[in-house]
Amino acid sequence: MDNDVYGHMNNVVHYSLFDTAVNGWLIENGVLDIHAGGQIGLVVETGCRYFGEMAFPDVVTAGIRVAKLGSSSVRYEVGLFRNHDKTAAAEGFFVHVYVDRATRRPMPLAAELRTALETITT
Repeated sequence: MDNDVYGHMNNVVHYSLFDTAVNGWLIENGVLDIHAGGQIGLVVETGCRYFGEMAFPDVVTAGIRVAKLGSSSVRYEVGLFRNHDKTAAAEGFFVHVYVDRATRRPMPLAAELRTALETITT
């Protein structure tokens, strides 16, 4: 499923990898509880630029950073690196607005989330 009819990674896979990289980092750092957390991030904007092809079974490594930290929003930037390449094959971003899980209304970033995000803010 990763490769499209042209033999390279389909663009939707890039977006899935961006999401997995960011949410994995949040979970590993103890600031996202996907099942019971009171605050969740909703994607409101996303984009990607492609510089080189990737294809299954390439090993893809993702690097993430926070480019902008607002009161209730975060702009994440993600680089996807193919095998042992030192330059990104793709660079993407997405913006999360953090909301109350029940009401879906924006709310300020939880203190522990902000603290964690500040460690990867550029």
